[in-house]
Amino acid sequence: MNWYAIKAIYLSELHRSWRTPLQSIASPVLSTSLYFIVFGSAIGSAMTEIGGVSYGAFIIPGLIMLMVLTESTSNASFGIYMPKWSGAIYEVLSAPVSAFEIVVGYVGAAATKSIILAMLILLTAKLFVDYSILHPLWMMLFLVLTCITFSMLGFILGVVADGFEKLQVIPLMVVTPLAFLGGTFYSISMLPEFWQKVTLFNPVVYLVSGFRWSFYGTADVSLTLSLVMISTFLIIFMLFIWWIFKTGYKVKI
Repeated sequence: MNWYAIKAIYLSELHRSWRTPLQSIASPVLSTSLYFIVFGSAIGSAMTEIGGVSYGAFIIPGLIMLMVLTESTSNASFGIYMPKWSGAIYEVLSAPVSAFEIVVGYVGAAATKSIILAMLILLTAKLFVDYSILHPLWMMLFLVLTCITFSMLGFILGVVADGFEKLQVIPLMVVTPLAFLGGTFYSISMLPEFWQKVTLFNPVVYLVSGFRWSFYGTADVSLTLSLVMISTFLIIFMLFIWWIFKTGYKVKI
């Protein structure tokens, strides 16, 4: 294992974010804070509790998951697309660095940035609403797995995209709508029975539900099913990345 190569890629990606703190850190935190103000205060005044949890506290896991899904995907996709666009990726590919080490460096950096943002949002949430985390270890497990998994998705998008505009198609047209419809601001038990069944086809439901369970011990689906879904996504994206480097698709020198 070439730890020096992994460290170089990892730190280079992190430094890229620290050079633009307003865009990389302040903007996601501010956007999520606005959700707390609008939904937590405005809607929360009319909808006091869901499952024994105040509405303002109830939406915290969903908002964090919404941010994590979009930021992990976007950070990883831009992280690998920029060197591909500039041609610097070929220097990495021709260096004595394995595909696994390249992926660990880029995906690890994107996941780390999302985890840091999630922690900042957790701290910021204390300014708006009181909450508790019933299972902190499970919370961290879900958070880390989700950040890694969707950073892999972003890595795949960055490799296959052939234009800047295409980097935003999946995050904006697929990931964000699924997150909004996946129980971010509500419990699916509040929906009519037909739409409850339809919603179960949304994979993000299982991620939000498992993450919310780690906070309050309540969930729309079982914890086991949530773990199975996030593990399935992780394996699928790992296999896809393996196939990319195995065939040289979009990365062949």
